[in-house]
Amino acid sequence: MKDTPIEVLLVDDHPVVRDGISSMLSGVPHIAVCGSATGGLEAVALAEQLRPDVVIMDIGLPDINGLEATRQLTMSQPEARVIVLTVYDNREYVLRAARVGARGYLVKNSPSAHLLEAIEGVHEGRLCYPAELTELVLEEVARGAAELSQERESTDLSTHERQVLALIAGGLSNRETADRLALSVRTIETHRRHIMDKLDIHSVAGLTKYAIQEGLTHVG
Repeated sequence: MKDTPIEVLLVDDHPVVRDGISSMLSGVPHIAVCGSATGGLEAVALAEQLRPDVVIMDIGLPDINGLEATRQLTMSQPEARVIVLTVYDNREYVLRAARVGARGYLVKNSPSAHLLEAIEGVHEGRLCYPAELTELVLEEVARGAAELSQERESTDLSTHERQVLALIAGGLSNRETADRLALSVRTIETHRRHIMDKLDIHSVAGLTKYAIQEGLTHVG
């Protein structure tokens, strides 16, 4: 094991989950929690600042969901190793996680030992997904990597525009969106206008439908 610990960023909107994982990892000498976030936007910003080795990401977050946060994180930081840790135990979410660049997927009722194995595994460059979905996961990883590569070269919506869109779809006003992103209301209005022009969608209902289809916001 390397001399310096594996640095882990925790992303979950429930304090009991973050505290529980932190407590569990505190007893593991070669793993250290370097930070925690309660939402997807904060996670992307913190990951950029802290450059953790591994990110443990919930899906159901209060602003942008964990899959969109993972997509943004892996697009800006190709070396990022994200493990999705969620209550959703179904094939659709597993494959969506693989497609946006997550290196592992666990449900929250998994034994602690499985999370430790996943942290060590993704840090060493392995994928940690349900064995029965290995072939499909590999296909989604390859497809997602190609899409992310194309997006890095030419993105229809910028990262800020996708964040603004997700918050609009979540029902936030321009002022609330500006406060959440630490931007001016005028900047949010400009982003909103550009989003509508790029997508040729000119109603909040239409933008919300698009955001849901693209997985930018959490539903249900």
